[in-house]
Amino acid sequence: MEARLKSPANPDVTTAVQHLYKAIHAGGVDPRVLELVHLRASQINGCSPCVFAGVASAKKHGETDERLHSVVAWRETPFFTEAERAALALTEAATRIQDGSPGVTDEIWEAAAAHFDDGQLSAIILNVAMTNFFNRINRAVRQQAGKTW
Repeated sequence: MEARLKSPANPDVTTAVQHLYKAIHAGGVDPRVLELVHLRASQINGCSPCVFAGVASAKKHGETDERLHSVVAWRETPFFTEAERAALALTEAATRIQDGSPGVTDEIWEAAAAHFDDGQLSAIILNVAMTNFFNRINRAVRQQAGKTW
């Protein structure tokens, strides 16, 4: 399968995205948590380039293969902290809004708020939104894993 566009972003979009990522990383969330959030949303959306890039980036931040292989089944593994579980649950709820899921319930929000302050929650939500943004672009243009990363 070939990508439909050679370069799907224009320079203004690239600059805007860089500013958004700067805001995400200024939020005070452990970069490994942000990588887990990115990976889980990308898995849900079936975005192969983002899954590929997410695994590579998580490894650069010190993430283990054991945990990366288990993100897809995080509820059934002992490898994640309660804070990471809360972030992953928030990620799934915010990502699965199209398939009849209830979205981010009060219970999910409160579990995340027990581990993250408002600035961190904002960074996590923005990271989920940015991941979903790129997942949709990549799926629309058939971007291939490994080609641009």
